[in-house]
Parts: sequence; structure tokens; C-alpha cells
Amino acid sequence: MRIVDRYVFVEWLKVFAATVGVTLGILILNDMYNELDDLLGFKASAGRICYYYWQLIPSFIPVVLPISLLISVVFILGNFHKNNEIVAMRAAGMNVWQITRSLWVAGAFLAGFLFWINASVVPTSKENAATLYNNLKFESERKNLKEDKLVGKISLLCFKNRADGRLWFINKFSQASKKAYGVEIHLADEKGRETSKILAKEGVFDDLDMCWFFTNGQQIFFDPETSSPIRADVFDKKYYRDFKEDPQIMKLSMSRPKDLSLFELQKLIAASGDEKSEHMRPYAEQLMSLWVSPLACIIVIAIAIPFSISGVRTNPMVGVSKTAGLFFSYYILDSLFTAMGSSGLIPILLAAVVPNLLMLVFALTLYRKAL
Repeated sequence: MRIVDRYVFVEWLKVFAATVGVTLGILILNDMYNELDDLLGFKASAGRICYYYWQLIPSFIPVVLPISLLISVVFILGNFHKNNEIVAMRAAGMNVWQITRSLWVAGAFLAGFLFWINASVVPTSKENAATLYNNLKFESERKNLKEDKLVGKISLLCFKNRADGRLWFINKFSQASKKAYGVEIHLADEKGRETSKILAKEGVFDDLDMCWFFTNGQQIFFDPETSSPIRADVFDKKYYRDFKEDPQIMKLSMSRPKDLSLFELQKLIAASGDEKSEHMRPYAEQLMSLWVSPLACIIVIAIAIPFSISGVRTNPMVGVSKTAGLFFSYYILDSLFTAMGSSGLIPILLAAVVPNLLMLVFALTLYRKAL
């Protein structure tokens, strides 16, 4: 590594590390503002609260890295401009690439690092933090509630299994006991015609047999052609061995896509049997976005350098303002395509890839002009 490369890299790294620390601290404080009261209300010990945030920290990294990279690159190049160091480097015969190539290497490394943690560390982090939070909540509710069925209660749980043609409606579900209360399931054939309907007072997901059984219910059969009822079978308790819908998957289907980890998104889409359905499209789009999000690190470098370098001939704040504006435009463009992909106006792959490619091509064009 040349002296100039090492100098630029070390100066950038110091600012980047400080920015990551500050940004991460802000996100943790924001989460504490929203969740700490609940954790204290659950009578969680200081150790368990600290462990909860320790598990949660990796899930902030995909947000922290691109922002910290942008701020640090703009700051360090602006500082070089302030001290006339860029002028000196260019007077020595160095072009923009030779001055900033260590920053490109850092951006490429962070992109690879972000891809790795999105695929392995972040999903586990989110799920462990959610599990710990739920455990604390359930422990608190067991002490305060008289009925077990109210522990970890979810109201109006719905799930559509397109692969097997089943539509579930559960009035109340206890996450602690895995019991469902007020169950209604509609079964359809391959043409979407209703063939039967199950009504039951209670339903339980058997962890050993990995299937559902229902109590105090009936199954009403219909003629698929006329939708007229044919007969009704009443039962006190009945196992449905082919009903393998996991209650956890049903719960995930009621969550916002951005709140789910990569693993949870994969499980939910696989269980639904149709990622192109209206309900599953936002989850499929979020999954695709997670895979392409590391490109943001390369885009940040390509955006920040041209405007920061152009600040040598003008007020450096002009370059900083342009960089921030273009980065903000990138997120608006990404949000727009995400909405279009989720609504089915364009294919999911295009919704995730096109905004990144458009901004990358535009930023690289600016960079080429700055050379």
C-alpha cells in the first residue's frame, strides 16, 4: 500500500469508526425510548435487558453502515479540501482514482461484509432478540393473568395456504400454550372452489406429531359445483394429520415485511406456496431487497467522491449538499420501486434491482467526469 493510500484509508477509518459508534448509539437510544418501558414493566433484570440489546445490535448494522460510510467519506474529503491536501495531491500528478482508490476498496469490503451479515448474523440476531422479548413478556403475563389462554394472546390471526388450498381464521391464539380459540378453516380444491369448512371451539398444534387437532367442532362439506352444503360431521376431538401449518408461520404472516429477518421471510414465503400472491408480494420484495442492499455501499462511494472532489473549485458545502440530496433521492427511488413491486405493478426482481442499478450507473458517470 502506498503512503497516500495508507494515509487516506487511516484518516477515513478513524472518522468511519466514530460515525458508526454515534449512529449505532442513536439507534439504540431510539429503541430504548420505544421498548425500555415495556422491558422494565416485564420486571426484566438489568442483565437480561443488556443481553437483549446485545442481541439486537447486529440488526442495526445494515442501516448504520451505508449512512456512516457516506458521512465519513464526505467528511474526510471535505477536510482534505479544507487543508488543500487534494490540491497538493493533484499537483503531484495524482488523479481522482489514485487519491480515492483506498476508499473504493473499503466500500467493496463493506459491501461484502454487509452481504455476509444479512445472510447469517442479522437473521439470528433479530430472531434471538424477538424470542427473548417474548419470553420476558410471557413470564410477566403468567404472573399477572388468571387464564393461560391470555398469555401471549394474538387476536384475529389469519393465514392463507395457497399450496394446500386452506384459508385459516383464528379468533384468538395463545403463543404460550399454542392453543387456538374460535377456529374457522375453509378448504378449496385446485380450482379454488370451497369443498368443506371446519368450525371448532379450540385447536392445538401438536409439536410431536407436527399437525393440528381440534375439539368441539364440526366439518361441513359442500358441493363444489353449487356451493350447497352436503353434510356435517360433528366431533369432540379430531386430528388432521395433513394440517401442518406452523402457528409461528401464521404469526409471521401478520407482521410487517421490514420487521422480519431473512430466514423468517424465506420460511413464510415457502409455507405460503405462492410468492406472487397479493399478500406475499411485499414479503418477497423485502427478501429480494435484502439480497441487493449491499450495493448501497458501492453507490455511496460513487455518489460521495465526485461532489466532494468538485468542492475543490467551489464551496465544499455545495458538494456536501449535493451528495446528501442525491443520496436522499436514491432512497426515494428505492421506496417508489418497492411500492410498485409490492403492489404488483412491476416484477419483484426489477423492483429490487433497478433503483440500485440506475443510481449506480448515474453515480459512476459522475465519477468518470471527475477523473
